[in-house]
Amino acid sequence: MTVNIPGLVSVVVFYLVVLGTGIWASKKSKKEEKKCTGKESEIAMVGGRNLNIWVSIFTTTATWIGGGFILGNAEVTYLPNKGLLWVIAPIGFALNLIVAALFFVRPVHKRKYVTVMDPFQEKYGDTLTSVLFIPSLLADVFWVACILAALGGTMSVILDIPSHLAVIISAAVAIMYTLLGGLYSVAYTDVIQLFLMLLGLWFCVPFALLSPASADITFTAVNELYQPPWIGRLELRDVGKWLDDLLMLTMGGVCYQALYQRILATATVRQAQITCYAGAAMCIILGVPPILIGAVAASTDWNQTSYGLPTPYEQDKAGSILPIVLQYLCPPFVSIAGIGAIAAAVMSSIDSALLSSSSLFARNIYKNIIRRKKASEREILCVVKVSVLLFGALGTGLAMTTSSVFVFWYLSGDMMYGVVCPQLLAVFFLSSYTNGYGSAVGLVAGVSLRYLMGEPTLRLPPLLILPGCRIEDGVHVQYFPFRTTTMLAALAVILLVSRLASFLFLHGLLPERWDIFGVRRPAITLRDVAPKELPEDSALNSALPFTSLNDAKPDALE
Repeated sequence: MTVNIPGLVSVVVFYLVVLGTGIWASKKSKKEEKKCTGKESEIAMVGGRNLNIWVSIFTTTATWIGGGFILGNAEVTYLPNKGLLWVIAPIGFALNLIVAALFFVRPVHKRKYVTVMDPFQEKYGDTLTSVLFIPSLLADVFWVACILAALGGTMSVILDIPSHLAVIISAAVAIMYTLLGGLYSVAYTDVIQLFLMLLGLWFCVPFALLSPASADITFTAVNELYQPPWIGRLELRDVGKWLDDLLMLTMGGVCYQALYQRILATATVRQAQITCYAGAAMCIILGVPPILIGAVAASTDWNQTSYGLPTPYEQDKAGSILPIVLQYLCPPFVSIAGIGAIAAAVMSSIDSALLSSSSLFARNIYKNIIRRKKASEREILCVVKVSVLLFGALGTGLAMTTSSVFVFWYLSGDMMYGVVCPQLLAVFFLSSYTNGYGSAVGLVAGVSLRYLMGEPTLRLPPLLILPGCRIEDGVHVQYFPFRTTTMLAALAVILLVSRLASFLFLHGLLPERWDIFGVRRPAITLRDVAPKELPEDSALNSALPFTSLNDAKPDALE
């Protein structure tokens, strides 16, 4: 093994630049903390709610366009049994940000939340929130594992260094600057990282397209040469699975704390919406280069390259197809630019995922539950930093267990869509029809149904087989939209059980001492309360988590 010294030097320089930016941003963070005594933890989590609009756009885009996005799109385009028609991520991520702008920005800004778990804590209390936190944590850890696996595979191909070494070094750098400055460090390093992604990826594309070992991708898009056409096939029987994947990326994404950190870091609702719309456009633009590189890989006679045969797909290296193309079809200086782009993509997402999960734990679990809101701001900041270290270590360990970034990428989104999404929709838009009993049973139902549906990427056979299920490579694959079925079923359970529990307790069919979620709590109507007399954190306001009664006009109470 011969280490690629120029490439290694370029990566070291990039890491030093990112780390330097993080240190500079941490000084800005400390200045803001001095100005806002008593809110130091919010500075770390949501940047003092005054992030520059351009920085907000850059950090939102860079967070969504991570290593999983870039390598995953190239992998799916290259796979003979997938192809371009199955590259759903750019569309799904763009729709995700548009949905967030239309329906979620205003409610969270109105109540000045800090985390996505705040409305759950207001509505259901501490016990249930601590349970609902678990799927969000797992999704973030899977996300960290996904993007670290992407970088490890890339560096092992281009730099000829062990993938586990690349994973450990990259995780250490991201953890270090996230610890230093919280959201400020994350946001300002994202500006540099997004610029490098745009420049590096688009710079590599022409060289890959002009490689003498590759056929014209416009020909191989619809004609079989070295493998089936890379445009792929989408038959009528596949539409359910395609829509299921699209809805998972669209609605699963609105459940991530990383999204709300950026929404809440802006000063106004309008700025947050502009951020989301601009990020949606950038998802489409940055989705093109990896698709083109995947198309080149599908159009390449690998026997004409130093890679030789068997092909990357036959060697089970489809997950690293983008760095393989850069290494074997492009000049050395181009592959170095590509590794910089991928490293930037990875770093821009791992720091966000680490800060996201750490913020949820520090605020909603440690501060509100373990310490019963008695923890000092410095204590909370300390917990954030310890959590960054712990969750970073968990994600780093998982990143070394698979060669495909596609696996963890989908597991993360799947967890959010099937388990967290119905809970989020219920608490945001159906709050008056739900209670803790419905939420708890809905959570169990969502997890149980998802397990019964099986998971082909983990070779977990389905115990509940839906129409259209097929056997592929010895594994049952559900082509019915089973993820969406799980999500809708969990939402229905939340509403039905909430209704049933309310009926049983309010009609005295169950004793009041069993009412742990307070369904029989004395009802307060709008007519009973003058708008200026109700405290902001009152029980009634908590039951309506997106619109404070303090904001109501007197005539609205009539």
